Amino acid sequence: MTFDQIAALVVLVAVVGVLIHGRARADVAALCGAAALLLLGVVRPVEVQAAFASPAIIALAGLFVIAYAIELTGLLGLMIRQATRLCTRLGARGLWLVIGMCGALGGFLNNTPVVVLAAPVVRDVARSLELSPKRFLMPLSHISVLGGLLTLIGTSTNLLVNDMARNAGQPVFGIFEITPVGLVIACAGAVWLYFVGARQLGRSVAADEAEARRLKAEAEASAALASRRRFSLFRLPKLGEARSNEDGSGDAHLGDVKLFGAADRPFQLRPALTALAIFIVVVAAAGLGLAPIAASAFAGAVALILLRILTADQAYAGLRPDILLLIAGMVVIGIAIEVTGLAQTGADRLIEVIRPMGPLAALIILYGVTLFATELLSNATVAVLITPIAVALAESFGVDPRPFLVAVMMAASAAFATPFGYQTNVLVYNMAGYSYLDFVRVGVPLNLVTWVAAMIAIPIFFPF
Repeated sequence: MTFDQIAALVVLVAVVGVLIHGRARADVAALCGAAALLLLGVVRPVEVQAAFASPAIIALAGLFVIAYAIELTGLLGLMIRQATRLCTRLGARGLWLVIGMCGALGGFLNNTPVVVLAAPVVRDVARSLELSPKRFLMPLSHISVLGGLLTLIGTSTNLLVNDMARNAGQPVFGIFEITPVGLVIACAGAVWLYFVGARQLGRSVAADEAEARRLKAEAEASAALASRRRFSLFRLPKLGEARSNEDGSGDAHLGDVKLFGAADRPFQLRPALTALAIFIVVVAAAGLGLAPIAASAFAGAVALILLRILTADQAYAGLRPDILLLIAGMVVIGIAIEVTGLAQTGADRLIEVIRPMGPLAALIILYGVTLFATELLSNATVAVLITPIAVALAESFGVDPRPFLVAVMMAASAAFATPFGYQTNVLVYNMAGYSYLDFVRVGVPLNLVTWVAAMIAIPIFFPF
């Protein structure tokens, strides 16, 4: 191995180790790794500059500002309130309609403010119907995440994979090009959650209360026993106490959900309609190919300021620099992996194992590797690490890389087996008092269901 390859590998391992350990901010870890690579000469200043000015960063910044405007004007809260009023007349099916609407919104808006606003409403309506909130809050989080698979702008992961593929010389994706695959996966996951997954969670408010009393009794008995034995090193958690997410990984580290403001905002008609119109124009311009998504999103964000829908300070507040800097830092690391030849080396080793199996087997294995890595690391990290390997893998078989790139997009977002993979999971984990095993019990089968759905849909819509 060359010096550059060793340096890139050491930095990569160090950054991944810090992310798994979970005690440092993900964006700080990524930026430190990028700085180390620059100081060691593994990447050039012009490559670092390109990472920070990449279309994915510009597109995300603009979309974050537009989504923040839709939230501040009260439009998002109004839509959720109106849907909730409808669902109170329909019972549990109405709650599922609200959850489905939140999933559809996840295809266009950041899912965290959607779930922050919808979760308390879903919880309260479920209780009024004498149904356990546990039955609905985890599906709310999972379906909002599945909604992000519907469009190129649904998640930052999709935009990042698209940008990394462009850097590797591949044609960019259209905003709705991945929609057929995402729709198949989202529908398969939603159907499984409705008929199977949710039924494994709480049944009724009375059952939740009985379980809470039992847990409380066990905690008190254990505490009394520990006191008699004079054990003082450990403290039993109080019933309902929020669990810490410091040991988690992934997007849960990108900020506290409290920062999004769980309180609903008053509806402002003219600003809300203007923000909605700008958002529709941005999506239409990108979808029809009139302008790249980065250009249309940037123009839309500036238009909101010029039309005084947002002040400049409010626009800056909606930027979410922690996510933007994390992605930029990880793109620098991804560039280092590619330019030093580490990506090609990794692909070559993988090819040696799976070449006799053909491209479909390679696609299945790549999806599984990405899915497993996403349970441990952030979506952005996985996208940066796997995308160059996906391109090299496809080229080694002499087939179109697009099926492999779509697999990375889907697998890097559709990972559900831990409560700390997404901010929305952390929110409902604390709100409903789920156990870690609740997420494992529901999330692992959901991972398998979406994996199978993806392996059926991707070759159909993106043939080799």
